[in-house]
Amino acid sequence: MFGNLFEEDFSFISNNHREKGKKSKPRDSEPPAPRDFTNLSGIKNQGGTCYLNSLLQTLLFTPEFREALFSLGPEELGSLDNSSKPDAKVRIIPLQLQRLFAQLLLLDQQAASTTDLTESFGWNSHEEMRQHDVQELNRILFSALESSLVGTSGHDLINRLYHGIVVNQIVCKECKNISERQEDFLDLTVAVKGVAGLEEALWNMYVEEEYFENENLYRCGACDKLVEASKSAKLRKLPPFLTISLLRFNFDFKKCERYKETSCYTFPIQINLRPFCEQTEMDDSEYMYELFSVIIHKGGCYGGHYHVYIRDVDELGNWQLKEEEDELIEDEALGDTENSKVVENPLVVLKGILSEEEAKQIPVDQLGQKLLEKKGVSWNKKYRKEYGALRKYLQNHPHIFQFSPDENKVGLKEKQKLPFKSAFQGQDLQSPSQKNDVQWNSEKNPTRLRDSSAGSHWFDLNDSKVQPIKEKDVQNQFQGKESAYMLFYRKSQLKRPPEARGNPRYQIPEHLLNEMNAANTELQKKRAECDSANNGIDLHLHLSSCYKFHNGALHPSLTWKESVVDLTIDRRKTLGDLRQSVFQMLESWEGDMILSIAKPLPAGLHLYQILDGDELTLDGIGLADGADVFVWNGKEVGGTKVMTGPDHAPVVVNVLRLAEYNEGGRGQHFTESQHVFSCSTKLGDLRKALAPLGGIILKNGSGPDKEAKNWEVFLEEDMKETVKSVGLTDGCSVLILDSHDQSFVNVSSGNLTAFTYDISWLQVKNYCRTEEEEKHVKITATIETVRKLIVQGYNTANNSCLRPIGGNGKLLSPVPEDYTVKEAELKMGSLLGLCHGKAPTSTQLFLYFIVGSDQNGNPEMEIVVEETASVKEVSDNWHLRRIDWCYEAGEALSQENATLKELNVCRGDTLVIAEGKLPPKVK
Repeated sequence: MFGNLFEEDFSFISNNHREKGKKSKPRDSEPPAPRDFTNLSGIKNQGGTCYLNSLLQTLLFTPEFREALFSLGPEELGSLDNSSKPDAKVRIIPLQLQRLFAQLLLLDQQAASTTDLTESFGWNSHEEMRQHDVQELNRILFSALESSLVGTSGHDLINRLYHGIVVNQIVCKECKNISERQEDFLDLTVAVKGVAGLEEALWNMYVEEEYFENENLYRCGACDKLVEASKSAKLRKLPPFLTISLLRFNFDFKKCERYKETSCYTFPIQINLRPFCEQTEMDDSEYMYELFSVIIHKGGCYGGHYHVYIRDVDELGNWQLKEEEDELIEDEALGDTENSKVVENPLVVLKGILSEEEAKQIPVDQLGQKLLEKKGVSWNKKYRKEYGALRKYLQNHPHIFQFSPDENKVGLKEKQKLPFKSAFQGQDLQSPSQKNDVQWNSEKNPTRLRDSSAGSHWFDLNDSKVQPIKEKDVQNQFQGKESAYMLFYRKSQLKRPPEARGNPRYQIPEHLLNEMNAANTELQKKRAECDSANNGIDLHLHLSSCYKFHNGALHPSLTWKESVVDLTIDRRKTLGDLRQSVFQMLESWEGDMILSIAKPLPAGLHLYQILDGDELTLDGIGLADGADVFVWNGKEVGGTKVMTGPDHAPVVVNVLRLAEYNEGGRGQHFTESQHVFSCSTKLGDLRKALAPLGGIILKNGSGPDKEAKNWEVFLEEDMKETVKSVGLTDGCSVLILDSHDQSFVNVSSGNLTAFTYDISWLQVKNYCRTEEEEKHVKITATIETVRKLIVQGYNTANNSCLRPIGGNGKLLSPVPEDYTVKEAELKMGSLLGLCHGKAPTSTQLFLYFIVGSDQNGNPEMEIVVEETASVKEVSDNWHLRRIDWCYEAGEALSQENATLKELNVCRGDTLVIAEGKLPPKVK
């Protein structure tokens, strides 16, 4: 089943052999957690190794086994440091077992790893995941140790502690001849099915006799014939430690399947084995045994989980049950009644805070803050001196507080009452068989479990988890799917020396002590580094001497790097500690030192909260990693008074104005500038600053996007509001419209009727003006029609039109009255002429006619025709030709029935009348 799990080769070990199949060990980024309040170490589960962990813990808490193993020095076992040397003889299994035991006893970690030990077994990764039988593992492990210790003073270690002898006897009824056969054992296997408990099973095995009679006779060697006889077995030699395996797993031949026997099976804490022994004349102390370990199996016959209940013989662990701890809390909470003072116990206070929380768990840092809020005093100020750090205090009470897997959150454990059942409480167990009239002596065989007392502290070791239990809780493992599987008893005669009590270093070799001391030192160093990394925060200190106040915010006088000092500090330290650290850094500082939370904004650095309360922790006041702290006198910077707080935070506002010309490049229809205002600035003051001659302010309701269409007008009643109250934040845009731009605002709805990217400036020259009218007027053009543009700029009759003016001053084709600025292809800054005459519609063509090809001799004439008119209708059978860009007569328009649109005649084209006679429409 186990293959070469425990086979060990004493031949020379080469490097290749050592490295073959060796797994790479995972490197955790953080050191292992320290031991909890029990001060006992668990063992990590490698993936299905719970049975191995339970057995190893039992061997560890067998002091005589542990000390015998430690008595074997390097001169006999070799050294692990030499395991890679080709000529070194190293007994790896006992050395790794020694090292593991030393770690379990002395290394300050919550759970030890068995990786090195299982590698010494030749155990591959597939073996780790298999579920094995702990009884078989016990036998193979003992065999492997015996093989490993051959030739050393520990060659008989297993036999000395666990070896016993059973003698089987057959007695002839005629000649009284006794035939016997002796069997050695390291553990006894006893039946569970159909048996009430251990004592009945032992009675059936070593007291009851089997008879050979009737047809089933025995051939006696002395009589040389078949005779009646009796057969029995007795314990001839008792070992110091008695290991008993319970046959919980059976096979049902009817169903052809295995099953687990879950019926009630009792076993005592103390047992007298005299009735089962061959020699009974010795003192009772020679036969008395005490239970000290119970390996428990939870699950079915095809899989499950092992853990172990162990009695701490040497009292190495701290034993305190939750119920007793709660009683202690209540007693302490009462305080000194004589002085009528109620002392607030931290357990009571913390439990009260956590019990009020709806969430099952809250961050540890938040718990400290809630303590400050509830009691008005921090943990560090009231409890740290006596009870230590808050997190460590919580970890020392695992029966009350439960951490999340990452240990960042904590909550209360749910109260659980341990079930208690007694199969025979209040009565002495007697053998069901009374035919020999042998009565159990209840005084010598007390079957009732004792109450917990000094020297009988029990722990439940469940892989990495260790917790104290009461001795009577062992009774819970009498029956069920989670029930006892192996029992370990030790002779009551075995007494421990006083110096071993509570001393985990007892009998550990010097080299292992040194190794564990060095490992603990390294662990402390790593934990300190990890603790510092987890709790250290980097602060950016801004020194007031390096800053000036300008445009509503603080700006460094030098470079940013020269104005800022970085400081790393533990978040659990107090504000007073931080202030002291800053004083030490700035030896030349004079006067008061005020520390304020600062925040870099687009406008510059702004000061918010002044840090106060030197007794509060940095974490408690909310100082986070990467925070900016301004160091100043609390009044002024560079002679300028500085207003602090969120109400005075500076806001950078993008201010847009309609551009008069094509400023800023092609396609930009507005000018943009940035201005800084305090959050508390009233809109009326903002308007005075931006539009001193009056105007309208619009806010871009879509946020910083300056081309968004959701512009809203600030009305007169808004002028009393502040920048903050109207929602202006960094990057928001406002549009300032002067008086002549206000036609773009629908006053009734308060919305802008045109958008910034649809607005252009145009220059108009008035050819229809009266003497009192302006010759040139600036007009704001939008996507609205040109006709509306005209009405906007002038009070004219409907019989007028706009005509672009070319670079040579020539009036070009009129813009159709229903064209938009974009459709008319008008650019920002274009010069237009306001002329008499009705503007053509979008379906009409404005054309020029020349009689003959002499451009200079014949003046141009103008005509407005429908684009659907045919050539014949326009020319009245006269020949028309296009004129090209060089004013050369070109293509003849010979298709009389074709429309001008079909022939691609465009607005503003010049046509030549070939015969020198005007067509009717031109006349």
